Amino acid sequence: MNALNPVIALLGRRLRLAVIGGGPGSFIGPIHRMAARLDDRYQIVAGVLSSDPQRSVAAGLALGLAPERCHPDLATLLATESQRPDGIDAVAVMTPNDGHFPAAMAALDHGFDVICDKPMTNTLAEAQTLHEKVQASGRVFCLTHNYSGYPMVRQARAMVAEGQLGDIRLVQVEYVQGGRAKPGPGRVAWKADPARGGPSLVMGDIGTHAHQLLRFISGLEVAELAAELGCVVPEREAHDFAGVLLRMPGGARGSFWVTQAAAGVENGLRIRVSGSLGTVEWQQEHPQVLDFKPLDAPAQRLTPRGPGALPLALRSTRVAAGHPEGFPEAFANLYSDAAEAIAARRAGQSPDPLALHFPNAHDGWMGMRFVDAVIRSAQAGGAWTAA
Repeated sequence: MNALNPVIALLGRRLRLAVIGGGPGSFIGPIHRMAARLDDRYQIVAGVLSSDPQRSVAAGLALGLAPERCHPDLATLLATESQRPDGIDAVAVMTPNDGHFPAAMAALDHGFDVICDKPMTNTLAEAQTLHEKVQASGRVFCLTHNYSGYPMVRQARAMVAEGQLGDIRLVQVEYVQGGRAKPGPGRVAWKADPARGGPSLVMGDIGTHAHQLLRFISGLEVAELAAELGCVVPEREAHDFAGVLLRMPGGARGSFWVTQAAAGVENGLRIRVSGSLGTVEWQQEHPQVLDFKPLDAPAQRLTPRGPGALPLALRSTRVAAGHPEGFPEAFANLYSDAAEAIAARRAGQSPDPLALHFPNAHDGWMGMRFVDAVIRSAQAGGAWTAA
């Protein structure tokens, strides 16, 4: 395998990628495009950059796409690219939430692999349908819960899998933001519209991230939960707070707290996982550090490429020890892993197992099952509810 670029080693070229959404004014669109380019495994060749056909074409031209590949809508892109001898290999979906399901389904119908922003869908029924579609298609589906791309998050996952923490007993996860501490719809108004942003703003926007991180590191599923869900900012209807108690298999217990109404807080995602032999702690605002506190031994501070780094973490680190990496690089790890899986599928080969730790359609389905259970529990006054 060509260590410089495994995709070129398998296919003799980069993957040809189309981007759906993420045009003018988007925060996440430029991050997706940067992530796709960072490790040189994709060439962005086509796109639908806006739901407005004229804006879509203009934005594609502004990005330097060939005029004939700046498409006015998704149907045109899929039909046109399917017929080209140099057509796209994969589609990256970064539309508002309500566009994820129809775009991903249509791309799969045309035989393309899919990279999709989170949440995978707005409803549990859509998530199950899309998950089944992915399974039947045999195509690669990557869901960009980007925090699972951080080297030290992957270090924590590998340590749990190796048994370094023993039997997992406790998980605490919180995702605290302040972007909606003021009354009003917030910077992105569509997110507060249930038809576009989903039935629970805070759960779809950041709750799915926290839930995926819990599952990714601990390896546990949530069996039951008791939830409170609502608003702490006066005169607001879209949810800005959720607090949840968790029961997991084997007797493990957990707590889950997310809000976007904590005034002054920026992006406070934190997780603590405790087992019978020790605890790991990680926080997104200081992502280079994983604290490991073994039972009856001195605490350790692990860093990318530092002593004790495991292969899954080493794979996700591009620079020498002591040099910081962050949000775009974590995003790019998912894109690069998905690229290896897509290229291997197209070449009829098995990918490197370390490339298969990106979130997929099953994770998206489980995320929407969790959101649905939180809503049902809250509506029942916090009753314990199967998740």
